[in-house]
Order: sequence, then C-alpha cells, then structure tokens
Amino acid sequence: MSHEIPGTRLFDGELAMRGYALNKMCFSFNDAENRAAFLADEDAYCTRYGLNEAQRAAIRNRNVLQLIDAGGNVYYLAKFAGILKLDVQDLGAQQTGMTKDAFKAKLLAYAKD
Repeated sequence: MSHEIPGTRLFDGELAMRGYALNKMCFSFNDAENRAAFLADEDAYCTRYGLNEAQRAAIRNRNVLQLIDAGGNVYYLAKFAGILKLDVQDLGAQQTGMTKDAFKAKLLAYAKD
C-alpha cells in the first residue's frame, strides 16, 4: 500500500536500490580522508563508487532534490552536505524552494503555533 504525500519522495525499495552507489559514497564521508579525496577530485571519486550520470549531475549541481530523485537517502546526503558546509536548514530551504532566511522564519512561525 502506498501513501503519497504531495511534494515528498517516498524512499522505498526501488529508490534504495537506485541510490545504493550514491548512498555508499556519501557514507564514506564519515572518514576525513575520504572527504579530502572527494574535494580533490570529485569526478574520480564518483567513478570509484560507480555513480550513474543522473547522480553525478546532482552532485555537480549540489541539488538536494535531484540527489533524492537519484536515490539519495537524506541521512546519507547529510554527510555530503557537511562537506559543502551546508546545514539542515540549507537543505530544507532548497527542498522547499525558499531562501534559508525565509525557511528559518517559517520554522519559527510553526514553532509559535
């Protein structure tokens, strides 16, 4: 049974299989040496993990929605975002198409309700 949430990508088995290489690569970023290797040569690092073209494009574009569509799991993508000095609010803003300041203001407004 599938429950759709408008604007949300359900991370199911199909998406997990599609994103295996991407998520494995992002998990590798737990190691500082791997983060440095990625920053030194992103394309070679993506090749090492067997990323497909859609995943490589999403990495190049630094686009969270593309990464999720390419099979990225948000928990692993957080490792990638950390390399770029992005925090969860940066990711949320990108996912909602808002600026970071507008996204933060929206979070604060929800917290007051």
